[in-house]
Amino acid sequence: MNQKIVIIKYNAGNIRSVDFALRRMGINAEITGDPDKIRTAAKVIFPGVGEASGTMEYLRQRGLDIVISQLTQPVLGICLGMQLMCRYSEEGFTDCLNIFDTEVIKFTGGKVPHMGWNALEKLNGKLFYKLNKGTYVYYVHSYFVPENINTTAVSFYGIPFSAAMQRDNFYATQFHPEKSGGYGELILKNFISL
Repeated sequence: MNQKIVIIKYNAGNIRSVDFALRRMGINAEITGDPDKIRTAAKVIFPGVGEASGTMEYLRQRGLDIVISQLTQPVLGICLGMQLMCRYSEEGFTDCLNIFDTEVIKFTGGKVPHMGWNALEKLNGKLFYKLNKGTYVYYVHSYFVPENINTTAVSFYGIPFSAAMQRDNFYATQFHPEKSGGYGELILKNFISL
């Protein structure tokens, strides 16, 4: 049975920290931008820290936008990965992957970027198995996704925003599970065990 886990390699930061987090859990993932390896993986993780428009251009030039959109196995987008799974981002006024039919909007109140620990509310879905409302996770972001039909967890930073989303086989977190201690590790384990 195929248990290969792939982390998508592209021009975004923070990919190595996801790999290190998985290794601490005893999971060896392959970091690759090879479309065939991505398509044939059992699970795919699409992490990242960076800028939306330049990243989408990078993905399009390599055909990875189409590859990611057509995946049928469980996929986890993290931070920028989650935002790129949306229809549109205000960052660079960018058309994105349109997996989630919603927009990414810039925070206008408070200190930006939003950086630090916030509680998860309204938890729903398999990523949050064995987690309770009020669990704290770690964020670093200047843009957010409003609550929508695909929202599975909410956090507050002046206003409520989507902490996590799911549609079919696509899962996503705005927070960084790889930087969220034991709770983040549990979320990664829940994804791997899907």
